[in-house]
Amino acid sequence: MTVFDNILFYTGYDATSTAPVPTGVQRINNSLYVRKFSDAELAGIGKDLKMDVVIKADCDNYDRIGRVYFSLIKKGENYNEQRAKNIEIGRFITPFMDKNKAVKEVPYHFSLTNLSDLLQDKTIRANYDVWVGFSVFGVSYSAQKEVVGCSNSNATFFGTLKFSSSPSTTVRKDSVNIVSLSYMKMAGDGEDNELNKSNKTATGAERTIPLTLSKALKGVKLYLITSSHGANPEGEEYVRRVHNVYFDNQLKSSFTPGGKSCEPFRQYNTQFNRIYFDSALPDSYWSRLNWCAGDVIPIREISLGDLAAGHHTFKIEVKDAQFVEGKGNIIASAYLQGTE
Repeated sequence: MTVFDNILFYTGYDATSTAPVPTGVQRINNSLYVRKFSDAELAGIGKDLKMDVVIKADCDNYDRIGRVYFSLIKKGENYNEQRAKNIEIGRFITPFMDKNKAVKEVPYHFSLTNLSDLLQDKTIRANYDVWVGFSVFGVSYSAQKEVVGCSNSNATFFGTLKFSSSPSTTVRKDSVNIVSLSYMKMAGDGEDNELNKSNKTATGAERTIPLTLSKALKGVKLYLITSSHGANPEGEEYVRRVHNVYFDNQLKSSFTPGGKSCEPFRQYNTQFNRIYFDSALPDSYWSRLNWCAGDVIPIREISLGDLAAGHHTFKIEVKDAQFVEGKGNIIASAYLQGTE
């Protein structure tokens, strides 16, 4: 199922483009498009949901953040981010790409099995419309000077987004419940989901989010996406740090992002940059990075068990975070999923 087909993004800082969009698609701003799933599309979704994104180079030759969202909006209402229940379902980083080189596209693959249950849930589908948000915040200013054919363009990337799943005849008996804890605002890069200089503590940085469950939930899992940014010397982007996740003041997960070789993504980084340079680099070089330009950001699944109705807290702590020169941020999106 193709939701967005070769949709064109524009420079995020510029006035919103007035170029035509496909039927059913809404351009919220230059970096965000949304579209509602039709009833027929939802009816066709089975188990083992998968999402595939393809980004094609145009006139942004830098590494940028891309994101995909689901927004649950009351049945029949117009799209409104502020009134929706929003969850980020995928994040990726674009490569440094030159649209004039042979390799112009980069694929990203996500397994979203848990969201099959959400989209198949009869109660949710009876009460909500499900919208898909597709965002790539790009800037064409450097490419206008550095990439042939971009001198007068504020276009950044083309994007294609598809979902697929396996047939399912399972009849669900329990109602799925989603609780959004934190997400990167679609219509702007707000700081409400960040760890940054304002969250600095004596031992790093932390953020606590209180929540109240109106009903008890069974088999709850926390889905978390985090990525560190800040390219200044000793910036958070280049320093891997321990992340601790607490729920109700109990440590539930501890991990250190990154540490993988980025060599498999060299083929997509066709614009000269100061990350990949000209030839293959050893693992010891890549081990300092939190993520790779051209790769997905991992979705971490953390089991919480059954939760009682009432008040709870979610906390993320990043040990020794510095935010040198007051710059950089660690962007965290999180939601809970369980059954009633």
